[in-house]
Amino acid sequence: MSFFSLIVKNPFRNKTRTALAIVGIAIGIATIVALGIITDGLKASTEETLKAGGSDFIVVEANVSDMFFSKIDEKYVNEITKIDGVDQAAGVLMAMQSVEDNPYFVIIGIDAKNIQFSDMKITKGKVFSSGDAREIIIGKVASEKMNKTVGDTITLSGDKYTITGIFETGDLQQDGGAFMSLANVQKMESKEDKVTMIYVKIDKGADVEKVTAEVDKKYKSELTTVASLEDLASVDQGLSIIDTASWAISLLAIVIGGIGVINTMIMSVYERTREIGVLKAVGWKNRRILGMILGESIVLTLVAGIVGCVMGIVAIQALMLLGMGGFLKPVYNFDVFARGFAVALIVGLIGGFYPAYRASRLPPTEALRYE
Repeated sequence: MSFFSLIVKNPFRNKTRTALAIVGIAIGIATIVALGIITDGLKASTEETLKAGGSDFIVVEANVSDMFFSKIDEKYVNEITKIDGVDQAAGVLMAMQSVEDNPYFVIIGIDAKNIQFSDMKITKGKVFSSGDAREIIIGKVASEKMNKTVGDTITLSGDKYTITGIFETGDLQQDGGAFMSLANVQKMESKEDKVTMIYVKIDKGADVEKVTAEVDKKYKSELTTVASLEDLASVDQGLSIIDTASWAISLLAIVIGGIGVINTMIMSVYERTREIGVLKAVGWKNRRILGMILGESIVLTLVAGIVGCVMGIVAIQALMLLGMGGFLKPVYNFDVFARGFAVALIVGLIGGFYPAYRASRLPPTEALRYE
C-alpha cells in the first residue's frame, strides 16, 4: 500500500469516532459558510437598495446602528431638494409586516409621484393612488408566492388593501414585497411625518462628492449620506456585526475543532503504537511518521470541510423555505467556501501537529513491546 493510500485510509479505521469528529467540525464550518452566504446576500441587496431608481446617493439618520432603523423628519426632503446640485429627492419609509406565511414581507412607502425612484416596471394593472386610499402594488415574486393578482386584497395590520398592480424591478427584496403610499405606511407604523431614508438624484454634470459633502456639512449631527457600501460601513453596523460574528465563529471552530482533532488523532496514535514501532523498525524516519499522522489529520478535516459546506448550503435553503427568501437572495461566492476550507485546513494542522509529533518521537523498541 502506498504512503498516500495509508494517509487516506487510516483516519477511517474507527468509523464511529471519525464520524463524530467530522460532524463536530462540520457544524462549525457550516455556520461559517451560512453566515458568509447571508452576509454577501445582504450586501448585494443593500447595494441594490442604495442604487434604487438610479439614485446617486441616499440620506439616512446620523449615528444609526442599522440603515433600516433610520427615522428622519419628512421636512428634510424639501430642504435637500433646495441644495445646489440636487435634481430630485424622495422620502421613503420601509416597514416589515407578517403576511400569510411570510413573516418578513417588506413594504415600501413612497409618494405615487416619486414611484420612478423604484425603477419598476408595472407588468399588470396600475400604480396605487396617493394619500390614504387603501391601495397597494405587489412585486412579481410576492404575487407568485401568495397567488395574488390585481383586484385581490391583502390584510396588513388588520386593514385590507386592494392590489392595483403587479410590478417587477429585478431586486428580490422589492419584488418579494410591496409599494404603497407613504401616508399609508406612516399611519400603519405610527410614524407620521417620518421617513426611513431619502433617495437623491443630482443634476446632470454635478459632482456627487461635492453634493454629498454639502449635505453632510449642513446636517452634520442629524443626517449622513451614503453613496456606496464603503460609506454604509461607517454608519451601519449591521453588516459589520455579521462579519465580526463570522470571524468569531471561525476562531471558535478552529479552537473546538482543533481540540476534537487532537483527541481523535491521539487515540488513533495510541491504538497504533505497535504499528508505528514496526514502521520505524523497517526504516521509516521520524519525518515520515510525522507527515503520515499530520496528513491523516488534514484528510479528516478536509472531509469535514466538504460536509460542512453541504450542511451550510442546506441550512440556507431551509431558511429560504421558512420565509427569508422573500427579502434575501443568497449569494454563493467562492470566497465563502474558501474560508470554510481554510478553517478546516488550519484545524487539521493545529489539531494534528501534537499527535504527529508524539508519534514521531516514539522509541521503536518500546513501541514494538506495546500490547
